[in-house]
Amino acid sequence: MATVPTDDPLAPLAALPGVAEAVARARDAATEVHNQPVNRRGWPATAAEAALRAARASAALDGAPLAPATADHVADPVLAGAVRIADERAKLLETWSRAPLQGLARLHVLAATDLVPVSSHEARLGRPREGVASRLSLLGDLLGGRSSVPAPVLVAVVHGELLTLRPFGTADGVVARAAARLTAMSSGLDPRGLSVPEVGFLRRAAGYREAAEAFASGTPEGLARWITHTCTEWEAGSREGLSIAAAHTA
Repeated sequence: MATVPTDDPLAPLAALPGVAEAVARARDAATEVHNQPVNRRGWPATAAEAALRAARASAALDGAPLAPATADHVADPVLAGAVRIADERAKLLETWSRAPLQGLARLHVLAATDLVPVSSHEARLGRPREGVASRLSLLGDLLGGRSSVPAPVLVAVVHGELLTLRPFGTADGVVARAAARLTAMSSGLDPRGLSVPEVGFLRRAAGYREAAEAFASGTPEGLARWITHTCTEWEAGSREGLSIAAAHTA
């Protein structure tokens, strides 16, 4: 495991029981997807398919019907928001890498446009609710380089913290999973966005929610449970990525 500075606020998480092993498996699985021949040459197509599958699964976790997700027409407002995020992923990644809190606001604008009354757009879209500013600021610092923990740990923390905070009051689940996806891309875990852990989160939704509650407890056991759970689903997401690669190879 990579050496983590002693003043790194996330260093204790990287040392929790079972985390190093889970991190290694998640990394190895993501590397396997990126090493597929089709993903060396034609990765924009496989990444686009992965992004749409992620949008569909993420929206379904928040109650959207599990219907095919396309960029042409989406009736469900939750799914529409998730698809908008998928469509804007390249621009979002650029913003996320240099100004993560600005990127977070943009994620909410895209995710919640159809969930917030038009008359409230200016006041509510992209604007965190009261009481979460300090924790979001710390999250922005971590994403800006304050932590050097392995990428899967940082991805898990971003995901779990946003699920716990529910910073906007609408579309928070879709935003949290999209933020985790952008963190995986910007941190090097899944730089091209070829894995689809959202499918695993959906298939094992009860376990996902229980693990998120464990993270919110703040106990070492709860934090370890969440991090290892998300790493396991990134492994599963890599298998989904392999299936996409195989379909594009055939």
